[in-house]
Amino acid sequence: MVINRTLYSGNERPFRQMKHTGKIAIFVAIVGALVIALILFGARLGLWQPVTGFGLYRSYFNPLGAIIACVGLLALVVHLLRKEKGGALAGAFGLLIGLACLTPLAVGKLNPKPRAAPIHNISTDTVNPPAFEVLDDTREGARNSLEYGGPELAEAQAVAYPDIGPLETDMAAGRAFERALAVARQMGWEIVASDASRYRFEATARTSVFYFADDVVVVVTPQDSGSRVDMRSVSRVGRSDQGVNAKRIRAFQSQF
Repeated sequence: MVINRTLYSGNERPFRQMKHTGKIAIFVAIVGALVIALILFGARLGLWQPVTGFGLYRSYFNPLGAIIACVGLLALVVHLLRKEKGGALAGAFGLLIGLACLTPLAVGKLNPKPRAAPIHNISTDTVNPPAFEVLDDTREGARNSLEYGGPELAEAQAVAYPDIGPLETDMAAGRAFERALAVARQMGWEIVASDASRYRFEATARTSVFYFADDVVVVVTPQDSGSRVDMRSVSRVGRSDQGVNAKRIRAFQSQF
């Protein structure tokens, strides 16, 4: 009996010392989740520029997720061995938070997306692209120019996004302009300048995550059978927009 008690005490001692791993897992998961939320939405809170948040994401998001998952797994195993349901649940919670953070990495590895074209200035009219008149290269955080890239950019866009083109409508120009302005507001764009007499407006659209800013100009042209709506969407930073501007134009036209 003495020998058994000695062996039992020796085997259990490490787990006695780890009796608070469940609480530690909860703490790490909550703090980690707050840090992750800060990385994703810090620019929206005005803490830094979007590109800074994106840099933090690329550098720390996956390691942080791995730490949360490992601490949660350790707590889960320890408390299962100690037959402590509460601690095991705390460990499971931490593990799930960590795995959720690692999901984008796993999905990217299992289902890699084709690399987007290295362009960030998309126009429905590549021959006579709508021009910005109010927004300029002094806009906050901008590293890309609003000047159109010419024939080379037009050719690259035609290859990458052959479906992008003008929106033809049977509406009168004035009505189409009002509709376009309403759609822009519904999509959450910030209207920077609007000229109803010339059927044009400029706006800034922001991504929900990282709060990247893209600038948009919309111009409506009267036609005999109605009107034509053209637009151009330009990212402030980055060589490639990962297809965001083309997606925005498609969404605008679909909602219109």
